[in-house]
Amino acid sequence: MNKIFVTGRPGVGKTTLIFKVSNELKARGLNVGGIVTLEVRSGGVRVGFKIVDIQSGAEARLASVSSAVGPRVGKYLVHVENLDAFAVTSILRALEQCDLVVVDEIGPMELKSQKFIDAVRKALASEKPLLATLHYKLKHPLLDYIRSRRDFEIVELTPLNRDVLPSTIVEKFLKVLRKTT
Repeated sequence: MNKIFVTGRPGVGKTTLIFKVSNELKARGLNVGGIVTLEVRSGGVRVGFKIVDIQSGAEARLASVSSAVGPRVGKYLVHVENLDAFAVTSILRALEQCDLVVVDEIGPMELKSQKFIDAVRKALASEKPLLATLHYKLKHPLLDYIRSRRDFEIVELTPLNRDVLPSTIVEKFLKVLRKTT
């Protein structure tokens, strides 16, 4: 399988897993691109989220407790314009240039952007290997589609498997990528 989706409860370490897998594959000479989502904190309090481009390290604001005109998810206002431009560009560039595409996360904030949804659908339809994180319980047509596909692998990250799962995923992608080169 060349599409692997990681799900799990909030705070279990999905983004940490993404970094571990990405860094290990990069260390083995592979080109990894796409996005990760990180918390933004001020004075120890979470005040929002940012999107980071894995290839360039560039960042854009995803959501904040204030100063956005976008839709609300919980206490956060989503910067849809940054999803539409920054996140989508990062995903599409990874589809063109990289060995592995990463999308962290496909969740309620990201799904406020139709352009983001379209970019993810393009990644799903591509032959390019994909590693993505899925929101744990969210109901959405895109997530329902992903969950319905028997040729996509969905793994739940838990405290019990989080130490071994990164290396398992690295090995799966190495097998896939060796076949395509």
